[in-house]
Amino acid sequence: MTALAVALTACSSSASPAGGGKNGPADPKAVTGTVTVWLMDDAQKNWPDLVQRVNDEFVAKYPNVTLKLAYQGWADKVGRLDKAIADGTAPDVVELGNTETMKYVLSGALAPVDRTTFDNADTWIKALANTCTYQDKLWCVPYYAGARVAVYNSSTFQQATGSAEFPKTESELLTALDRIADRNKADRTFSPLYLPGPYWYAAMSYVAAAGGSIAKFDSAGNWHGTLHDARSQEGIGHFTDLVRKYNKGDLAVNEQNQFESMARGHAASFYGNGYEAASVTAPVTGDPSLKDAVKVATMPGPDGKPLPTFIGGSDLAVTAKSASVAAATDWVRMFTGSKSEQALADKDILPNNLTQLNPLKSKPSTAAAANAVPDAWFTPLAPGWGAVEKQKVIPDMLTAILKGKSVDQATKEADAAIDQLINKPS
Repeated sequence: MTALAVALTACSSSASPAGGGKNGPADPKAVTGTVTVWLMDDAQKNWPDLVQRVNDEFVAKYPNVTLKLAYQGWADKVGRLDKAIADGTAPDVVELGNTETMKYVLSGALAPVDRTTFDNADTWIKALANTCTYQDKLWCVPYYAGARVAVYNSSTFQQATGSAEFPKTESELLTALDRIADRNKADRTFSPLYLPGPYWYAAMSYVAAAGGSIAKFDSAGNWHGTLHDARSQEGIGHFTDLVRKYNKGDLAVNEQNQFESMARGHAASFYGNGYEAASVTAPVTGDPSLKDAVKVATMPGPDGKPLPTFIGGSDLAVTAKSASVAAATDWVRMFTGSKSEQALADKDILPNNLTQLNPLKSKPSTAAAANAVPDAWFTPLAPGWGAVEKQKVIPDMLTAILKGKSVDQATKEADAAIDQLINKPS
C-alpha cells in the first residue's frame, strides 16, 4: 500500500443519518462523518488530475464530511482489505479488480447499488457489468475496462523486416520475430517478444483461441477445472512454446513491469494493456526518445483471428458496513460519471461504457484495445475464483511447465487444485 491518506476536509468522525435520493443524500450540507476511499495506485500514477477534480467536487457538495483517500498496491490489497473487513475498519469505497468482486459479493461485504442512478448505465460494457451482478442485483459499479494488445517498437521491426507495421497473422509475426532475433543475436538478453512465463492472462488467451477454458459449470451445479482438456492443453502448449523461444529474460518473472524491458532496449514487442505503451516512453518509468517508435496493434492469434483478450479493468464498490453509504455511493457516482469517464478516455483508458468507447475504436492509439472488447473472455464467475487466483494455481502451473513438467501432468494437477477451491466461497 502506498500509505497516502489525505483528509480533504475536517469534521465529526461519526456519520449522521441521511436519506439517499437518486443523486445522494437529500441535504448534502447536513451530512457529517467520514468517507474513506481506497483506490489502486494506477490512479495515482496515471490520472491524479481526475482524482483531484472528483475529490474537490465531493468536498464542495459535502462540506462537513471528511474525505480520506488511500492508494493501494495490487500485490497486497486483498490481504489488507480482508483484514480491514474482519477488524471493522474497512473503507467506505474500495476499488476491486474485476476478478476480485465475486468473492466480496458472496461474503456479504458489499452494499447493493441502484444501477439507474449512474451515468451511461444502459450502455455499460456487458462483461464489466457482469462482474458486479449477482442474483439480479448490482453490487459494484464498472470503473474502466482493459484489453490487451501488442505493444511494439516499430523502428526495430522496420530495421529487421523492412516494415514498421505489426504483422496481421501469427505466421507472419513468427517470421518477423525470427528475423528480429537474428538481427539482435549478439545481445543474449534481447527478446523479440517479451512474454513472461507466469503471465496467465496471456496464456489463457491462447487457451481461448484454441477453444479451451479454465473451468466449466456442470449440470450438477458445480464448477470444475478444464485445463487438462485437449483444447486447453493445446493453447497452454502454444503459449509456453512462444515463451521459451522468444523471451530471453527470466522466465519466472511476471508481467507486472514488462514495459521496462522495452524501455531499456531489451525487447521488440510485448503483449500488454494499451496504457503500458505510455509507460515505455514516460519520463520517469521509461525512455521518452522512443515516443515515435512505440506503437500498439492487434495481437494475432494462432487460428487466423485476433488473439482473444481478457476483459480486464476495475470496479468500485461501497462496503456493506459503511456508516456513510449514501455519501460514499455519491462519490462513486461522481468518479464514474460521463465527465470522469471522458477524462479516462482522453488518456487512452477504455471507459466503462460503449457510448464513450466507440470513438476510441478509430483512434490509432486505442483502436486495437477498443475493438477487442466485444469478443473478450473473462474468468469463471465462481464462488471460489478469488481463492484460485490467490493460490496462484495457473501461474504456478505455467512455471512448472517451463521448468520441465509436461503440459499433461501440470494441467491435471492444476485442475485438481481448482476443483478443491472453485466451489467454496473464498
